[in-house]
Amino acid sequence: MRAWTELFRVSALFSVPGDALAGAAAVGRSPGRGTALAIGASLCLYEAGMALNDWADREEDAVDRPHRPIPSGRISPSAALGAAGALTAAGLALAARAGRPALAVATGLAATVWAYDLHLKHTKAGPAAMAAARSLDLLLGATATATAMSTATSYAGTGPGPRATRPMRLGAVPPTGPDNVARAAGPARSPLAALPAALVLGAHTYGVTAVSRHEAQGGSTAVPLAVLATTTALAAAVLATHQRQRPGEPARPGPAATAPGSSYRPDHPHHSTAPSMLDLGAPLPGTYRPGHHPHRPTAPALTPLLLTAFTGAYLRTAGPPLLHAALNPSPPLTQRAVGGGIRAMIPLQAALAARAGAPGSGLAVMALVPLARSLARKVSPT
Repeated sequence: MRAWTELFRVSALFSVPGDALAGAAAVGRSPGRGTALAIGASLCLYEAGMALNDWADREEDAVDRPHRPIPSGRISPSAALGAAGALTAAGLALAARAGRPALAVATGLAATVWAYDLHLKHTKAGPAAMAAARSLDLLLGATATATAMSTATSYAGTGPGPRATRPMRLGAVPPTGPDNVARAAGPARSPLAALPAALVLGAHTYGVTAVSRHEAQGGSTAVPLAVLATTTALAAAVLATHQRQRPGEPARPGPAATAPGSSYRPDHPHHSTAPSMLDLGAPLPGTYRPGHHPHRPTAPALTPLLLTAFTGAYLRTAGPPLLHAALNPSPPLTQRAVGGGIRAMIPLQAALAARAGAPGSGLAVMALVPLARSLARKVSPT
């Protein structure tokens, strides 16, 4: 068991679920069945990449890392390769259950993972390939969430029989989180709406991968410094674009929804003329909406505070190790910088979710931080 946990680098596994949650937030939907399937698929494909990575590097590890499970003889190369194949198949099977669009994204993700481990890792295209894999993982969550929600809505709202008498309004969600109540209105966004968040996460991953190329020998000062500057720029970008509405994005419910040019139509059967629940403290006389609680803080009240906290945690996790590696580019400090970059993905994912108006998802992602930190003391994520 110890050997397999080292092979899979299980402490890095906690950086995966936030991809799908941030993707779901980016398309304006609360996590659902599709999101859960995307998380399962992502976990399988991530661990497949870990096993395949050690299999592909077994000869190099015999020189630089003889303590790793394969060169130390604790796990055979054939077992590692078999695990990589089985986990890839399982990940694609889970993605297929979320719909064909999700399967298409997962197939591209799996191909990127295998291409990276088998060839691209030792080329100049390595960091870009790893960045593409992480971006595709976030898009997988967005695609699976949007597809599953659209399919459920279409099925529930059409056809004869009892199901047709209980149509599911697109985006209707159970009241399970502080941000879920206000995120149910409006048409579904395309999964492409998650592209900006995916690019931010991909840029961070590119930097971490660039630093990791020196973790065995050390000796690079310029790379950690450049990545530190990139990390700071990404944090500033996440904060600066918090309330900026992308072109073509449907208007969010709230006071601005009645402005000229808004997609809000009072005569539409799915819209209510009552004050929006995004209005802090706005009364709802004579109107009942499931999940509404008049004394519960709403999303806009929590989002700016949480977004700032999550972004600060991102900088605090990634920044100091990078600075230390730049000042003393020894292998141990470079490895710490890589580990810090991997763990920093979690608060970055939380910040992206909060920026998209889902502070509850951000809090759920941040709950993984102490688990990742605790397990990293026992099993190295690099």
